[in-house]
Amino acid sequence: MSMNYYTLGNSGLKVTRLALGTMTFGTEWGWGVNRDTAQSLFDAYVDAGGNFFDTADAYTGGTSETWLGEFIAERSLRDDAVIATKFSLNPDARSPNAGGNGRKNILRAVDASLKRLNTDHIDLYLLHCWDRLTPPDEVMRTLDDLVRSGKVLHVGLSDVPAWYASRAQAVAEFRGYEPISALQLEYSLAERNIEHEFVPFGSRYGAGIMAWSPLASGLLSGKYRADASTGGGGRLEKVRGTNNRGFLKFTERNWAITAELEKVAEELGRSMAQVAVNWTATQPGIASVILGATKLEQLKDNLGALDFQIPAKFREQLNRVSVVPTTFPYSFFGPDIQGGLTGGATVGDKPADYYPELELSESFAGVR
Repeated sequence: MSMNYYTLGNSGLKVTRLALGTMTFGTEWGWGVNRDTAQSLFDAYVDAGGNFFDTADAYTGGTSETWLGEFIAERSLRDDAVIATKFSLNPDARSPNAGGNGRKNILRAVDASLKRLNTDHIDLYLLHCWDRLTPPDEVMRTLDDLVRSGKVLHVGLSDVPAWYASRAQAVAEFRGYEPISALQLEYSLAERNIEHEFVPFGSRYGAGIMAWSPLASGLLSGKYRADASTGGGGRLEKVRGTNNRGFLKFTERNWAITAELEKVAEELGRSMAQVAVNWTATQPGIASVILGATKLEQLKDNLGALDFQIPAKFREQLNRVSVVPTTFPYSFFGPDIQGGLTGGATVGDKPADYYPELELSESFAGVR
């Protein structure tokens, strides 16, 4: 199985293209895994050559961070492992300052995470979710202080609006703060909305995208089927009406994507999950894809997702069935408008060979 290293955004941090998501480590949420199973998932990922681990202080009440720290220590992997964890959410908060993205909570959260992870530094520290309140200036100053203190090496944002990410990066550049090296966002064949703004932003301003839910909450694995006669209907009926936002993906559009994905997977002799993860990992701007699993066989299958290439004709099929509408203002920037802006003479802003420093070796091609 292929485990090449990419630099994360414009940082010097080298990570594998497949990251191990540990949100399932712990049984507190009712659908996670026990410690033995979590250990087997961790070991399988490490043995396959993976080095990038994603967790958060809110996952399974802190169990995810605790177990991850223990597993890394047991195999003496701290120098090799790249640990990404997140702050923002605190389901047990008893005061308004015990959650969110304010300076007070960030400083509380980072020390708690360091303790649970049993480490003296976090390789990548991310804001978990926009709180609609805290200005990016406060967030970036606080994160920069953590970098200067040595508690954090690199910083990133997860699940924020594009304008907020852009403002935060501009503040960091202007003030000389540690810049954003990563954006953690949902991305899959069933969820492509980040292509409008986040992919161009990340590519232009040095933030590598970590894609979460590449299987769209299991939909793209073939786990659920629209028609009970096709074999997955019973499982589908059990989850209809639940509060899990992932099940909002049961739409006619996404059933069509699933059907096309199944055809392509059969043609390639690969599982639907492998093709879906491969497609996500090889899209522009994607630095790493986060794999989550509750069963060892699921993870092992996903770890083989980069052992093949999707031929152009099949990629076009998948792109066509999953395309998202071009919304305003991007729908306004068509060829007719561009012709009026440039006299029809400008195709792109620079020729293809304008940036010689981007002529990377084959093993690092597409690192952006």
